[in-house]
Amino acid sequence: MAMINTGDIRLHVQRMPPKSGRPAVATAVLVHGMLTDSLASYYFTLAPAFAKSGIDVVTYDLRGHGRSERPNSGYTLDYNLNDLDALLDRLNVTGPVHLVGNSYGGTVAFSYAVRRPDRVASLSVIESSPATPEWAANLGVGMRQWAARMEKDEAAVLDWITVHRGHHKARQAKRAAQLVQATTIVRDVPASRVLTEDQIRSVRCPALFIYGGESSLVEQSAWLESLLPDYRSIVVPGHEHSVLIEAPRAVGTHVLSLIHEVAKAAALGVSQPGTDAQ
Repeated sequence: MAMINTGDIRLHVQRMPPKSGRPAVATAVLVHGMLTDSLASYYFTLAPAFAKSGIDVVTYDLRGHGRSERPNSGYTLDYNLNDLDALLDRLNVTGPVHLVGNSYGGTVAFSYAVRRPDRVASLSVIESSPATPEWAANLGVGMRQWAARMEKDEAAVLDWITVHRGHHKARQAKRAAQLVQATTIVRDVPASRVLTEDQIRSVRCPALFIYGGESSLVEQSAWLESLLPDYRSIVVPGHEHSVLIEAPRAVGTHVLSLIHEVAKAAALGVSQPGTDAQ
């Protein structure tokens, strides 16, 4: 375990170097989801396989989550982008990284590619979408409804989660409730600065979007394909939003394939489709 001081906040970071001991073929930064999530979702799914395949893996807890510091305020998307930028600086990661984001982490990863295209080699976005006005509105409604249910009868909500999802999920929900009650996150995240279509279109690196086959997010695929020059998509049948946890091998196989493809092309000095304009 390591705590990294970005100059603004202390973030909990876990780094897995390649298992072989050889120089890394690439660096992957894994960004988790919001409220009930933490870097543990990667530690027990994708991270070990990535390190075994020769990748330097960086996972970290977003501000307010896991073991990272929990400020009272400052939870807009821009704060998370600042954290990621500073984290890479503190870790002395100089080359472009392969960003992997799940749920809200995918939104963070995509926005970071808009802000810092020079630092992103590829994007793998799992059950997520760019930060659009629709994203902000839908997220705001969902967060407020969840917070209201927890405020009204937290014990009943946690009992239901325990029965239907298990004790681990209930513990995650309890920690999320504490975050919501102690901070401005419910107000801050939906109030984040969103992206225009031109900004979305500016992402030139290979972008892989992975969806659960039963997820409504699949509907955005045609729109994104019309905007992104190197858009790729994978649908994992029989899953919804929790596809990373429920089908980690399938998700990991596709993400690893993209990372190694891009890393190999970079080593050979070959431009990826859609990157000529960078």
